[in-house]
Amino acid sequence: MKITIAQKSTFLILLVLLVDQASKIYVKTHFSLGEYVEVFSWFQIRFVENNGMAFGMEVIGKLFLTIFRLIAVGALIYYIRKLIKKGFSTGYILTVSLILAGAAGNILDSLYFGVVFSDSWGHVASVFPQGGGYAAPLYGKVVDMLYFPLIKDSMGETLFFSPIFNIADSAISVAVVILFLFYRKDLDRSLEKIKENEQDEQGE
Repeated sequence: MKITIAQKSTFLILLVLLVDQASKIYVKTHFSLGEYVEVFSWFQIRFVENNGMAFGMEVIGKLFLTIFRLIAVGALIYYIRKLIKKGFSTGYILTVSLILAGAAGNILDSLYFGVVFSDSWGHVASVFPQGGGYAAPLYGKVVDMLYFPLIKDSMGETLFFSPIFNIADSAISVAVVILFLFYRKDLDRSLEKIKENEQDEQGE
């Protein structure tokens, strides 16, 4: 039986979400905030949480950010459906699917982590704690854990790479690099086609 591009896209999204959420739940239930394990001199599993965007950036309010992410995921689902309908290449569709998976992964943290887990200050979080979780729905914190202190100074301070991130962030970053290296023409062409379709629909 031939696997359709829609099935490939769905499988990739679910796979990334599974790995992302499993890694976050493991860290949340085995590490206290700030705790780390040095896997190699250049790689650590270090538990941090943030309210903001990829790599721990905090620019706008938490609720606004979560709502924006939900809208973005909805737009990406619509966009991928259009790409499949118009017969765009498998590679391009899967690349966009990676971005969708990464965005959805961090949304899930915001949606339910605050409800399901206790806080992680000074102790390992408990699941479904008595008295409720540490935050309301939509206000959960994003769990990050991947840290690559590749270059350090003589004092041991990290010069490169200092951000701590997660699988969802990685999926977005890798997809964006692939997009601009290999699929810029597909991106431009897809946006033009979608715009033309919307104009045709409005003219009917």
